Amino acid sequence: MTVDNTAAKVWFLGAGPGAADLLTLRAARVIAAADVVVWAASLVHADVLQHARADAEIVDSAALPLEGVQPLYERAIRDGLVVARIHSGDPALWGAVQEQRELCNALGLAHETVPGVSAFSAVAAIVDRELTVPEVAQSVVLTRLGGGKTPMPPGEEVRDLARHGTTMALFLSAARSGQLCDELLEGGYPPDTPVVVAYQATWPDELIVECTIETLEQTVKAHKLWKHTLFLVGPALGAEGTRSHLYHPGHFHGYRRADREARRSLRESRR
Repeated sequence: MTVDNTAAKVWFLGAGPGAADLLTLRAARVIAAADVVVWAASLVHADVLQHARADAEIVDSAALPLEGVQPLYERAIRDGLVVARIHSGDPALWGAVQEQRELCNALGLAHETVPGVSAFSAVAAIVDRELTVPEVAQSVVLTRLGGGKTPMPPGEEVRDLARHGTTMALFLSAARSGQLCDELLEGGYPPDTPVVVAYQATWPDELIVECTIETLEQTVKAHKLWKHTLFLVGPALGAEGTRSHLYHPGHFHGYRRADREARRSLRESRR
């Protein structure tokens, strides 16, 4: 992929969970080619700026509303600038990117999005856990606690989604850990359900603590966490002794034949 520096364009880039080397190769190349790099110092680690050109204009958007960024986009059109707009995590999740795309469309400014590593997958890697474990959990719910600045649509409160009993990744919820515990329990999780509490995952001051729903609130308050914290919840975080059928000798596909005895054993286990 090459970045055309002759035409105005905004690139919305996922910075990943924090570590600069968890940017995608594509995102790093875009930052390196950009005339202007926009980042939020409150959400994105400064190390990602090491990919920027020495002569690039660096803009901290932490204190800027959408209207504060608009003049920059208008200047990009006027002067033919390439803008790298860096967002924490993945732009598809709580990135406030859609409203910027609509602004670009209204201005007639070309734009493109580069995905990033989400914090929930980074935390799973840190604790050496798979979030979808055979016969335990085959779904992952990505959500946040209701009652914050943005209202939750009907049926999407934590207590509603917790009824599935599968793995949940909860963002933007540390400031109300007591409410979070109550809703997880109301939704049907047992009190001893495993929880991973991750603060600033992959940052230099990263903190990872394992607890249960029963001790979640106590853990959060003991470490004085209220922002930049992600929770992974569910039985998959403590599961052992299961295996995927995909690599079972009794499973066959277009590249591998099944062992007959193993195939028979696999069928028996499904009854």
